[in-house]
Amino acid sequence: MGTKVAYLVVDTVDPEALAPFWCAVLDVGVADRLSDGEYLLLQPTADGLRIAFQRVPESKAVKNRLHLDLEVDDLDEMTARVRSLGGRWEDEVEHRLDDYMWRNMQDPEGNEFDIIPAGD
Repeated sequence: MGTKVAYLVVDTVDPEALAPFWCAVLDVGVADRLSDGEYLLLQPTADGLRIAFQRVPESKAVKNRLHLDLEVDDLDEMTARVRSLGGRWEDEVEHRLDDYMWRNMQDPEGNEFDIIPAGD
């Protein structure tokens, strides 16, 4: 039985408002809108990840149970980019575990994701 991930789906109160942030961070565009904007699908990333946004009635209330780790060439540059797009550096701490380092970030709705330096 073959199984593969089709989409990583992110709940959001407003897919249209959140899409520009993620399109800019991931360097992709919008691929499709379904069911009068209830679902918004992004184009695949350079490594083939497909992300979709699903409209839900409630705002985010607790920590994500699943998040993305994005590998970036320059942590400071991506941190500045995330902030300029309406996101934030969650705790303004560089976390380290053995040889790994990351920054906890949030999109404009508070969905968490991490950025890690390329090569880690």
